[in-house]
Amino acid sequence: MTARALAFVDLETTGATAASDRITEIGIVEVDEDGAVREWQQLVNPGTRIPPFIERLTGISNELVAAAPPFADVAEETLRRLAGRLFVAHNARFDYGFLKNEFRRLGVTFRAPLLCTVKLSRTLFPEHKRHNLDSLIERHNLAAGARHRALADARLIRQFWQKIHVDRSSDEIDAALAAQNARPSLPPQLDAGIVDDLPDTPGVYFFHGDDGLPLYVGKAKDIRQRVLAHFPPGRGSPREMNLARQVRRIDWIETAGEIGALLREAALVRQLQPSHNRRPRRNGEVCTWTLVDAGGGWLRPELAMADDLDFGIRAAYYGLFGSAREASETLRALAVEHKLCDAPLGLERAGPGNSCSGCRTGRCQGACIGHESPARHSLRLVGALARIRLVSWPVHGPALLREGGEAHLIDAWRYVGSARSQEELDALRATGRPRFDRDTYRILTRYAGKMIPLS
Repeated sequence: MTARALAFVDLETTGATAASDRITEIGIVEVDEDGAVREWQQLVNPGTRIPPFIERLTGISNELVAAAPPFADVAEETLRRLAGRLFVAHNARFDYGFLKNEFRRLGVTFRAPLLCTVKLSRTLFPEHKRHNLDSLIERHNLAAGARHRALADARLIRQFWQKIHVDRSSDEIDAALAAQNARPSLPPQLDAGIVDDLPDTPGVYFFHGDDGLPLYVGKAKDIRQRVLAHFPPGRGSPREMNLARQVRRIDWIETAGEIGALLREAALVRQLQPSHNRRPRRNGEVCTWTLVDAGGGWLRPELAMADDLDFGIRAAYYGLFGSAREASETLRALAVEHKLCDAPLGLERAGPGNSCSGCRTGRCQGACIGHESPARHSLRLVGALARIRLVSWPVHGPALLREGGEAHLIDAWRYVGSARSQEELDALRATGRPRFDRDTYRILTRYAGKMIPLS
């Protein structure tokens, strides 16, 4: 590799999400083309509380940063030290993403060429499973100072860089760097710089067309990886190629995790109805079966509109259907499968003591003519419906589903929104309950046991 100016960078932060968490410390080791070295370490007041577990991990407390300058006051110095240098960091997109967001808040666009030493270690030492900084310290006998402090970790990254130049040939290192720096293919109408801007965090992303309207909304555990997968080298599918020709701009929203990405995608697709997404199912007529006491030991199925329900702990509902016709067809299929009587199910009119059509063909067990008791028929009906029973809302009133630094506000399986502060949460609570959505219900029922009642 031709000698060039390097900046070995490490940051300490209040959390793992660049869009909402903040920097608490910056460590940079500058190495010039001639080998001259300078070091810089700076505590930063994040303007928000440092969580206790982060304090324990880094040793950087709220008291320690109370008198430190905010990032705005050290931005110019940070930029000066990074300008014109290869940005080298361990899990580089983490540190790079935090700095980009801090600069963006100040109206500054920050871009730099990246080198990730995690990827470099994986390429050069594929026989090892672990490539975190602690593993590198042990494997390469690096001299560790105060772990999880910015300058100490930046020094470790530089030590690893020096070590590989002893243990590996220049050709091996150059090949590893070339593989890491290979530029992915993008449609020619897109700014190539978007590759460096895309975060490798969970979230949702938007492809916009000529008119600015969204063409496609997607979710991702890794936004960068998923977006670039839409533009494979060579010829993709006709659908991918059509989308690639139309896209003019890419935006994204970072989330704390996969749950937030799933919920936002479902809500945004329904709200924006992008032309390249599958059309969301209509929810206005979504209905479900409930059982009512018809007297005399009979339980009778009755349709209820899902949008009107709280899905409470004591309530039982069965299936989600797009229309009354679909609901009736499902009930009729269950009646045939379980030899239930059509008359008490409301599928057929039969006077007292008169046999239903199923009874006359030998399919019904005779509840309509007294050969089966109402209680036994009702019991079999409950058993037949059991496999399509909906999950009851597990708490009384709204609940929070926490994920990293976000709290998702959920009300009777309806996604109200996500908050990162009490103020945002209070604003969400004032918006009221949204309409019921089947896709959102299916996402949220996986996390029923994690719902925390909202006090």
